[in-house]
Amino acid sequence: MDIESTFAGLTKVEPLEIKTSRELTVAVMGAGSRGNEYPAYGKLFPGTVRVVAVADIDAARRNHMGDEWGIPPERRFGDYHELLDAGKDGKLADIMLVSLPDDLHYEPAMEAMRQGYDVLLEKPMAQTEQQCLDLLERQRETGVMVAVGHVLRYSPYFRALKKALDSGLVGNVVSIQHQEPVMYAHMAHSFVRGNWHDGNATTPMIVAKSCHDLDILKWLVGKHCVRVSAEGSLSLFRAENAPPGATARCTDGCPHEKTCPYSAIDIYDRKRWFLYVFDLKKDCPSEAILEKLRTTDYGRCVYRMDNNQPDHIVATLLFEGGVTASFTMDAFTPWGGRRTRVMGTMGYIEGDSKTFTLYRFDTGKSYTWSFTPPQGENYKESGHAGGDLALIRDFLKAVDTRDFSLLSSSIEASVESHVMGFACERSRLRAVKGQDQPGCLDR
Repeated sequence: MDIESTFAGLTKVEPLEIKTSRELTVAVMGAGSRGNEYPAYGKLFPGTVRVVAVADIDAARRNHMGDEWGIPPERRFGDYHELLDAGKDGKLADIMLVSLPDDLHYEPAMEAMRQGYDVLLEKPMAQTEQQCLDLLERQRETGVMVAVGHVLRYSPYFRALKKALDSGLVGNVVSIQHQEPVMYAHMAHSFVRGNWHDGNATTPMIVAKSCHDLDILKWLVGKHCVRVSAEGSLSLFRAENAPPGATARCTDGCPHEKTCPYSAIDIYDRKRWFLYVFDLKKDCPSEAILEKLRTTDYGRCVYRMDNNQPDHIVATLLFEGGVTASFTMDAFTPWGGRRTRVMGTMGYIEGDSKTFTLYRFDTGKSYTWSFTPPQGENYKESGHAGGDLALIRDFLKAVDTRDFSLLSSSIEASVESHVMGFACERSRLRAVKGQDQPGCLDR
């Protein structure tokens, strides 16, 4: 193998823009962050995709999307059931985008498939393993195209890493170490105070946040997972850990507010992080933010929330052929960005979601990959390091040509990582109860 030329080939990036045979149409269920991010492809590349219907219980979000895309009033729905009912006598669009909260993915995706829509389903697919399998069965029955929002598969970084492994640059893969550092403030925002604070009402942390990571590990290894085990718990964000005198809200004059790293006033007002959740801009007056903190869960003390998501998880995975992987989800880091180490028979790779370095054992040489967007490309405007728009590119191409092979994260390819996640959660809960037993995947 010519190592230099093979490695150099990893820098080739597929252009984001494609030409479709016609403008494809999409109906959006859930006009939040993900619901807006995906259709943005049609704004960057007019004539490819256009939003023609929207459903959201929040009138401001619904009408913002409606005004942006020129959607007539009769195609702006409140509850998603209204959109589905309107399509019973004929589809309203080519594609249904399901970007509702986690607990509302299953029913609309099942019905959209029954009505004949091609579906882009935001992760996680559903709240239970059985629901995920039901979705796969419905897709097989209807024959429609279903993509799951596993956007990391489409980012230039992970695609280059996958190509490096498939090209044999490390020989045979023996083991992988992978970490998802959630970042301390992100943990507090999303999984202590935020929409995913209750794993029973939404999905368990390892599915809600880390099905991306389990999916990436399964994809990189390229083999089926046969056994998992997991440990982890909620160690910090508990009532008994609240410092003496801590108030119910950070805005109630808490004596620890100025020194607490999880202070809502510090995170949202001083640092101005995550303001999208309030539909506020960074230059808004402090009083607008403080009013939100006085009236929503985002202002509550992190030690006095009704949260149950674990703040650290360690999982071990066994794949066919004896390949092993370890995965850790850690809330207590100052930064995000996944870290990955790959051990192979001829080399080693270490990366941080932006760059990775290959070390060859036979020559002692090292090679570093980093991503420079081609001139004129819009990768910087895409979330998940370019993965969001690249997913839409491939999905639209697959829908337009009816070529399912163009889609990396089909429902059939993505369901296994969800099954792995639910098996990890069962194993973790058994370990918490003192019932040490690995979670086997039933095939």
